Amino acid sequence: MVRQFFLPSKRVGAVLLLLLLGGFTLNFIMQAASLRNMGSALNWISQYHWLYISGSLFFFFVLLIFSVILPNVYSGALIAFVVCFIIAVANYKKLGTTGEPLFPWDLNQIKNAQEMSKITKGMISPYAVIAAIVLIALLVYLIFKLPKVKIQLPLRFVIVVISVAAIIGFLQMIGSQTALATSMKYQNIPWNQKVNYAQNGFVYAFAGNLKQKLMEKPEGYSQEAIAAIAKKYSALPDNTSVNGSAEQPNIMYMMDEAFFDPTRLPTYTFSEDPLKFIHQEQNSTPSGFLLSPEFGGNTANIEFEALTGLSMYFLQDGSIPYQQRIVKMSSLPSIVSILKERGYKTEALHPFDDTFYNRNRVYPILGFDQFTSEKDLSNAQRIKPNGYISDMFAVQEAVRELKSSDKPTFLHLVTMQNHFPFTKGLNGPNSITVDGVQPEYKDELETYVHDTKLTDEALAYLKEQLKTIKRPTIVVFWGDHLPALSAGIYTQAGWDTNPRLKHETKLMYMANFDIGKQSVGTHSPAFIGPTVFQLSGQKMPPYYRLLEKVKSEIPGLSKNVRVGTSGVITQFTPEQKALLDDYRLVEYDMLEGEHYSKDLLF
Repeated sequence: MVRQFFLPSKRVGAVLLLLLLGGFTLNFIMQAASLRNMGSALNWISQYHWLYISGSLFFFFVLLIFSVILPNVYSGALIAFVVCFIIAVANYKKLGTTGEPLFPWDLNQIKNAQEMSKITKGMISPYAVIAAIVLIALLVYLIFKLPKVKIQLPLRFVIVVISVAAIIGFLQMIGSQTALATSMKYQNIPWNQKVNYAQNGFVYAFAGNLKQKLMEKPEGYSQEAIAAIAKKYSALPDNTSVNGSAEQPNIMYMMDEAFFDPTRLPTYTFSEDPLKFIHQEQNSTPSGFLLSPEFGGNTANIEFEALTGLSMYFLQDGSIPYQQRIVKMSSLPSIVSILKERGYKTEALHPFDDTFYNRNRVYPILGFDQFTSEKDLSNAQRIKPNGYISDMFAVQEAVRELKSSDKPTFLHLVTMQNHFPFTKGLNGPNSITVDGVQPEYKDELETYVHDTKLTDEALAYLKEQLKTIKRPTIVVFWGDHLPALSAGIYTQAGWDTNPRLKHETKLMYMANFDIGKQSVGTHSPAFIGPTVFQLSGQKMPPYYRLLEKVKSEIPGLSKNVRVGTSGVITQFTPEQKALLDDYRLVEYDMLEGEHYSKDLLF
């Protein structure tokens, strides 16, 4: 029997009470997932009870609006509850994998759900899968078995209006940092998102990030300030290499997924050197380490730095520029656009889904003429059918593109072979044994080490192929970030207290002409562009002279660690602060400002 009601009644009161209880329960689940245990969630509630109560009321209105949008009150509320529960699980898993909470812009990856399921395969416990199946079955059962309670249209309309108003009011209260929000101990802390989520709770922190800018307007920003910076750095000498090629060289970037030198991990011994070629080649060509701004993920941020020369150091904590800002722009100066204006053909090659991190939309904004992704590589080679496209195939495809081009080419290759999960057998049988590792991590570490060996072989192949390319060609190879291996692997190696080690990946410059062999030390991806220009004899725009000047003082610039010419920097000198002020003003101008730099610095 279908029960309908319009006027307030005991039944209406019972439904509202049930939804209110659901809101408080859901907020507790969210907070427990965010803090990774229930005890910490209870302690947080005792300190920030008003944030908990108001956040629970937010969920109450979310459940309420779903309950009246769908025909059956209970089915709508249950579906909304499950969706929010999935978000809590996603937050929990992301925290465990990368150490970062879930951000609003992460939800852009929902469109890549199929690819994400492949990436995370093997990371989810079988028990969790079983629990999810049981939960879904229970949900379906409840939808069919619970009373078919419907609300008449007039009351439904009133509830929707009230709920929408309450939700909008809540978001406005947070976004504007109102006195009411402050009175409940809410404080927006975008510069440190871990603290932001820990102090404000998931609901407030997540909602506060909805209107988050990449960076705040720095003091002194104006057209005159940018003009003065342009004049200052235009006057600096163009320190390009005397060994540079007379002919415009091909430039190839090879950003290798989750690649670092595993032999740097102490306490572990390897049956053979997985990086035989790299360890031999690094002594005869410029090489060193890249200071990645990320750990275990957020590949697009390393790519952002390498292509634009802009630094994640100045951006709000947790930012992903590709998804938050660049996708909304019409153009953004980059090494791609600089070389395109000099007559280069500009190509990107990524053997995976082209929509990940909105690359299909971002690449044209940066200046790429062509983007080859997985869908364009029908004959791509995978070591195993269910594995990623191999680094060897990706390199072979890149070489083919360079050889077939009749003009100087900038080719940006982003690989996928070494992406987690590190499932034994995914890239063939493990060929290297690792001793000294705890039994529960042995297969995982040996799988990763085996994968790095395959990358080393691909790089050795690339080195040989450079000799067969007629046009002078320079290649930059680097790992984007350290892999998301189990935390116990890094803990056993004693790396938990050394942020520099957990952010240094391998970096190497190779060419088929003389570029010297001096070590490049450790430097940030933002400085790859000017380094390539310097090594290959390319004329540097004023912007790159600014980057070169910053690099000469602070070659490694990230929020996790800052590396100077003689080691880790604990405090900036006045000269370094002045340099960073110039850099910050230019970065703000290019990303959030009036784009005065476009005509003055490029």
